[in-house]
Amino acid sequence: MRTQVAIIGGGPSGLLLSQLLNLAGIETVVLERQSRAHVLSRIRAGVLEQGTVDLLTRAGVGARMMREGHRHAGCVLTHDQQMIRIDFAAACGAEVMVYGQTEVTRDLHAAQDALGAQHVHGVEHVVLHDLDSASPHVSYVLDGRSHRLDCDFIAGCDGFHGVSRKSIPDSVRRDYEKVYPFGWLGVLSETPPLHEELIYASHPRGFALASMRNPMLSRYYIQVPLGDRPEDWADAAFWQEFRARMPCHLSERLVTGHAIEKSIAPLRSFVSEPMRHGALFLCGDAAHIVPPTGAKGLNLAASDVHYLSAGLVAHYRDSDSAGLEGYSVKALARVWQAMRFSWSVTTMMHRFPEHSAYDRQMQRVELMQLASSPVAQRLFAENYTGLPF
Repeated sequence: MRTQVAIIGGGPSGLLLSQLLNLAGIETVVLERQSRAHVLSRIRAGVLEQGTVDLLTRAGVGARMMREGHRHAGCVLTHDQQMIRIDFAAACGAEVMVYGQTEVTRDLHAAQDALGAQHVHGVEHVVLHDLDSASPHVSYVLDGRSHRLDCDFIAGCDGFHGVSRKSIPDSVRRDYEKVYPFGWLGVLSETPPLHEELIYASHPRGFALASMRNPMLSRYYIQVPLGDRPEDWADAAFWQEFRARMPCHLSERLVTGHAIEKSIAPLRSFVSEPMRHGALFLCGDAAHIVPPTGAKGLNLAASDVHYLSAGLVAHYRDSDSAGLEGYSVKALARVWQAMRFSWSVTTMMHRFPEHSAYDRQMQRVELMQLASSPVAQRLFAENYTGLPF
């Protein structure tokens, strides 16, 4: 089998890239290890920057998002009992959209089906070959049989644990990583959201986040030690701890319920450079991981896809390879800006085991500066709502 672009990974970045390329008349084949049902069962963040909203709309998958998503013109940070609202619209004239990643993925699958795009699920033993040549190809096993996919380019959209990044030689690749000494215990419940906007809470007991998916589906998180397991936390224990970390006037109106999903996500910052090696281009989590504090994971994947799809379209339509040649440098510039923002918010809002009284005072000062400085609020708002693609 042959295609123009082989896409490794059928998550949102791989699907969005395939959608944009197929709309431009460029052939793709998406190879995915898991079943479609498994991909759609993943619970992920749902805060979309304006650039991501625009890109999804351009890809023809924005209609349901615009109907069912929730535009947010601000968010709230709390310090003990103090509420600090960052007004995005006033600070930088932008907004974000709250719309779950699962729904984005569902919309992309429907659009891909309508286009007749080629997807192969259940692949195993994927290997990338001849990346430095003019004739790269991918081998894989499906239902016990070996297959070969020839292509012009390979897009590695297969996440942190995928094969794509590991196919770049160690002598070429440089990885940067920071592992945080805690995780987020997340609960999904069929209850009304605590607040109309996201709440990021800094508290002596640890960080907490109140978010939502729709008017009767809420997503809540608390900071927990890395050694904790979801089964260590009964629903009642979670709600008690979450309530303790919220300002009193909010915790009093919290509606609790059965947790329909409960999981713990470790926090890390990770960047792999370069994001291109020969015919291979990395996108999304294959190249970078950000703590969820800054709501950047899916949005960074979208900006990668924007740069890569534009480069591929220019290559095939105009024989112009400048976009492909500059892909890694351009994508990484935006990645590192998002890394800085996510790191700064994570450091400001969480309790670290090694923090001294001085460190905790500096966290308080950072939050008080956000409360009082329009300049600080604008910088926060610009980064949260998304730097230009």
